[in-house]
Amino acid sequence: MPLRVLLVGSGGREHALAWKLSQSPLLEKMWVAPGNPGTAQYAENLALAADDVDGIVQFAQANEISLVVIGPEDPLAMGLADQLSEVGIRAFGPNKEAAELEASKAFCKEILIRHRIPTAAYRVFSDLNPAVSYLESGARYPLVVKASGLAAGKGVYICEVLEEAREAVKSLLMDGRHGDAGRTILIEEFLEGPEASVFAMTDGRTIIPLESCQDHKQLLDGGHGPNTGGMGAISPNPLISERARELIERQILLPTVHGMNHEGRRFRGILFAGLKLTPAGPKVLEYNVRFGDPECQILMMRLQSDLLPLLMGSAQGELEEQDAPRWDERPAVTVVLASGGYPESYPKGLPITGLESLEQTPDLQVFHAGTSLSEEGDLQTSGGRVLAVTALGDTLSEARDRAYEAAEKIHFEGKTLRTDIGVAGVAAMERVQ
Repeated sequence: MPLRVLLVGSGGREHALAWKLSQSPLLEKMWVAPGNPGTAQYAENLALAADDVDGIVQFAQANEISLVVIGPEDPLAMGLADQLSEVGIRAFGPNKEAAELEASKAFCKEILIRHRIPTAAYRVFSDLNPAVSYLESGARYPLVVKASGLAAGKGVYICEVLEEAREAVKSLLMDGRHGDAGRTILIEEFLEGPEASVFAMTDGRTIIPLESCQDHKQLLDGGHGPNTGGMGAISPNPLISERARELIERQILLPTVHGMNHEGRRFRGILFAGLKLTPAGPKVLEYNVRFGDPECQILMMRLQSDLLPLLMGSAQGELEEQDAPRWDERPAVTVVLASGGYPESYPKGLPITGLESLEQTPDLQVFHAGTSLSEEGDLQTSGGRVLAVTALGDTLSEARDRAYEAAEKIHFEGKTLRTDIGVAGVAAMERVQ
């Protein structure tokens, strides 16, 4: 039966999902709310904001939508999946109670501790004075200060000394740097080891682990500068061995899904574990409840199977009936081109040129993240992360070269990018070989 799909979101993740879904022979028609100039190549963009829950539900009802694919975290945390379910429409993504795994880092930690899932030691604070007292007496440095709520990946502060930690806590609890998201904070032990992104698709019973990724969070080369939503990623992650994958599945993913069931919060959708590969084994830094961005871009490039049946299987609770996804064995690299000033304030409306000179193929795609069209119909910047240049290659080095060669041909004032996406991965692969 042909399927009518509504995709919610407007970033690079949603462009990658639209690109992949458009290849499905099961697709009758696709809409994106609100989408971007990239998604418009494959679907009809709608003048509906991603957090307009009532508007999305009404559109889905009026247009007999078969499946709503919810990209970003905010509509999930607002209960979009619940409201769609109430009117009999399938949604890919967790309900509001299950989405709290990302919406509240304090709740996530409770789940991890209760179900004995490896994670960092932590304390929770909502008042400034007790938090500062802890920093001045019982805390060990370095440590991590986190906003408990949704902060678009920017509410995490690694603090080497007391003064940095005190400033981070003050900016959240007193100055309201992240608004409501920072009214409750976590102070965590700092875990040693490289980070890794691990994804699994689930319907609450069946779990399908996806290919591994390695994100590059910091703005600047070498992992320096402020945290961002992600400046690039590679897949597969060369630091995750087959033994580590089995450990992560057995000690982290399975207990989390079973734990959420035990708590009466059955999880359906994408479970995205941000991990530290510590000397004592993998430990959970945090959970997200949707595809990562920019990890989604490389996963969609490597996925050879039809995505749509997998999403529908998760939404219907019938994932066990689906074949395991097939993957391109070649590695993928994505390089984010960001606006000058990101992740703080940045200009918008700057012309983007050079994109038209690139030949986009199954091995090279440029996914729109923060773009819009001017009144004259010209492409311009509209967000902090503007484009994600994504490439496959026979080797990780070849994929890097292909992505950076394309990135050099794209121009806008203040264009900011890291030049070392995948460098550590190449070195790790060489050590293994």
